[in-house]
Amino acid sequence: MPTSTIHSGLFIGLMSGTSLDGVDGVIAAFPSAPAQHPVATLASAYMPFSASLRAELMALQTAGQNEIEREALIANILSSHYAACVERLLADAGLRPDQIRAIGVHGQTIRHRPELGFTRQANNPALLAELTGIDVIADFRSRDIAAGGQGAPLVPAFHQAVFANSAQTRVVVNIGGIANISVLHSHATPGQSRRDVVGFDTGPGNVLMDLWIKRHHGKDYDENGMWAASGQPAPALLDAMREEEYFAAAPPKSTGRDLFHEAWLAHHLSRLPQQLTPSDVQATLAVLTATTIADAIALHAPAAQTVYVCGGGAYNPYLMQQLAHALQQRHLTAAVQSTEALGIAPNHVEAVAFAWLALRFDQRLPGNLPLVTGARDLRILGALYPA
Repeated sequence: MPTSTIHSGLFIGLMSGTSLDGVDGVIAAFPSAPAQHPVATLASAYMPFSASLRAELMALQTAGQNEIEREALIANILSSHYAACVERLLADAGLRPDQIRAIGVHGQTIRHRPELGFTRQANNPALLAELTGIDVIADFRSRDIAAGGQGAPLVPAFHQAVFANSAQTRVVVNIGGIANISVLHSHATPGQSRRDVVGFDTGPGNVLMDLWIKRHHGKDYDENGMWAASGQPAPALLDAMREEEYFAAAPPKSTGRDLFHEAWLAHHLSRLPQQLTPSDVQATLAVLTATTIADAIALHAPAAQTVYVCGGGAYNPYLMQQLAHALQQRHLTAAVQSTEALGIAPNHVEAVAFAWLALRFDQRLPGNLPLVTGARDLRILGALYPA
């Protein structure tokens, strides 16, 4: 795709999510006018986190000794990691730093407590700007929370801009550590418009499955859902976990490891009358993710024609199968596909979204959707760290 005349600038997006597996990076070009393909990915890179970095990020999810200093040090390590990803992206695309308008970087969420008025992402954007020589835009969630919102999810605004279709109601499901949905109404939906986007965190995505396989097999994730597929879902455990109040709460809402963590799972397991095999627990956790997503779609988008899945969960055939089955159980006819069908690979969507949020900041345009986050109004999101 030629990039000299039709785009609004090149932006890098960097995303490291709740799964704590590594950072995804992209160089994205956004058209300055509507086009059939609204975004082009010029380069992509993935930089896995080391075991020690993952362990320290996991430890920072809860209060601990000397955590302020530990977070500051880990933010410096993360920024060096982000800078290495940027260097790889530029090399792969054959570009110089001065050809990039800005970097949009999410940082690594270690606490998310919008009910207390704060969110915290480990990050040192000043250091990243120093290391790369590129403007950095970061801290996207705080302004929305300051305006009374949840600060999350932020991707529905991007989903609306890139994936909405005037003739079809679509649902975009992001299954990272936490799962979230965006309901993109068609113009033809009675009483709705494409401005009426519904989006929220549905609950756990991969987070519980990842911690369970880590405990029993030392693996970071269940590749292709093979371990889950070897077990049998346990209805008693599934029913108990689905009683969690979060699932029945009305949006706007967002969640994370502050709620869905190892102790939460251990509590539910301890209440069972008999012990389950580890593979049966894994199968049940996959079904929990699928059913809570399907419940949200049934309630908020029963007429959706297609469900597009992104995030790491899109690469889990067992989970995708369970999602399709859960939708069928609720008499929903939506087809389930990955966002590859819409032109963006599932593992690139969130990184492209933060490149888009950087674009919105650069153009001094709002990046949130108040109906999604609960903020009082539209807000420009992010803070600039000039190179």
